[in-house]
Amino acid sequence: MTSEYKPLAKVSASPTNPQPAKAKKKFDVADLYAGPLNSGQAQAANTTALDEKLRQAYFWIVNHAIISPYYDIEYNDGPPQSFTFGDQKSRVNLPSDQSYSSFVLLPLLNLVLRRRCLLVGGPGRGKTASAVLMGVVAGYSIKDIKRAIQHGQPQMTISDLLGNPLPSTLVGAKSMDEVQISWRKWLGMRVKIIDEYNRIPTRTQSALLTVMGDNYAEIFDQIYECPEAAWYLTANDDAGGGTYQVIEALRDRIDIVVKALHFNTRFLRELLTRIEENIKPEEVVPPQIIFTQQEIDDAYKAILEVRLSGPLRRRIEFFTSHFEFYDGAAHQVEYKTKDTVKLAALDFSTLPEGTGKDKVKDLGSQTRNGLSVRALMTVLSFAKAMAWFRGKEEVEFEDVRQMTPFVLHDKLVQEPDSPFFEAVGNSVFRSDKVGWIRTLFDLSCQEYDRLDLDRDDPVGNLQAEFEVGLEGVTEKEVRARLVKIERLLTDWSKGRKLYGHLFDDILKLKYLHQRYTNYLKWLKWKG
Repeated sequence: MTSEYKPLAKVSASPTNPQPAKAKKKFDVADLYAGPLNSGQAQAANTTALDEKLRQAYFWIVNHAIISPYYDIEYNDGPPQSFTFGDQKSRVNLPSDQSYSSFVLLPLLNLVLRRRCLLVGGPGRGKTASAVLMGVVAGYSIKDIKRAIQHGQPQMTISDLLGNPLPSTLVGAKSMDEVQISWRKWLGMRVKIIDEYNRIPTRTQSALLTVMGDNYAEIFDQIYECPEAAWYLTANDDAGGGTYQVIEALRDRIDIVVKALHFNTRFLRELLTRIEENIKPEEVVPPQIIFTQQEIDDAYKAILEVRLSGPLRRRIEFFTSHFEFYDGAAHQVEYKTKDTVKLAALDFSTLPEGTGKDKVKDLGSQTRNGLSVRALMTVLSFAKAMAWFRGKEEVEFEDVRQMTPFVLHDKLVQEPDSPFFEAVGNSVFRSDKVGWIRTLFDLSCQEYDRLDLDRDDPVGNLQAEFEVGLEGVTEKEVRARLVKIERLLTDWSKGRKLYGHLFDDILKLKYLHQRYTNYLKWLKWKG
């Protein structure tokens, strides 16, 4: 190995993202009883904080292992310089704060969150190589990782995926409980890689779904409990195609989608050097950036402690409220959802809303579905992970804005007939789903600001009043609160168009009204 590649095995001691010293954790009496493996003690014993260690891993991978010279996750500390090129006015921003490559960063965040990441891109784009590096960073040997990769192919059976019953026990067993299974080793690993998952037969996909979703495998009534793991699946396209169509439930289990961007030919010299020096980056990963399982567990706990403020949560609520409502789906208000239409196996074109709403202004008109609870929780988790990675103790607006498109990439299904995509400059969003979802988020925030919901949120005020508790609230006060709810609904019913965010607010008011009605009934019974 020449001197040019000696730095590959070295990690810089300089901080990757200098931050002010964090406040010390408040004393907790429970710490007195914690054992020697207490996560706080374990991290204190490390010379490198876990968020800094993950940043070191990111910069080593992006500079030496995966050639991804892109900064598509942009952060700014002040206005960036911008340039436009070509007839389509392609905008290039020069970020004024530390920014990142999604293809390297998001798999790393997925590792510490123990989630399910889909890597999408054409053959030879580095998808499997990236997944293998995640396994090495998690402490596995290259041999173990590569042998544990499950390669999707049309002949894959459930036994190929999970394991086989031992013939001796199968012949002599008097019941299924006596059958012993030779389970595949990969089931017990904390990094799981499924290559070309869209080439797996449908029946085998169902078995994979059980492992991914519920962390156990089952054959002949025998159960294998799997540990929490970070999953990496690869596919050559993101349309769900392949040898077999991916079942919807399996696609829904995927938490985040990452695209492998093209190879920038200005970096061909790096490829030439690897050939001449016989360098394989996964074989020279520095030990300083390899995580133990305890460190991954501790990092996950630290991510959960990152705060998310009420005002920012409210913006997320507002954004995600646009998509589920469909006025023409049902007679009763609770069932006026796109899911009702889907369950009835009807096409939206057969159920015109006829409300006169501006379909461009109505963000919900751009999608055929709403968001599941799982998708909402994943947005919050990755926003927290992004903030933690950046050394922050609280999620910032840009963390949510940057993470949301990757989490919702396969969760929001476009309505191709929406007038939005026909508007000048918007046709590009038919293929650019990351840009489309980020634009949706920006438009939602603009509407949020127009409505001045940070200062004037009557439903939020009523909710805060309710959350104080009902103990000691008098009958007179309850009746006054009921009147406030009814007056607000009366005001809203006077000529306002019904949009998704208003739909959720109305249902919240109905919920509060019912809670107060029940409490009022209890007060009468009591007194």
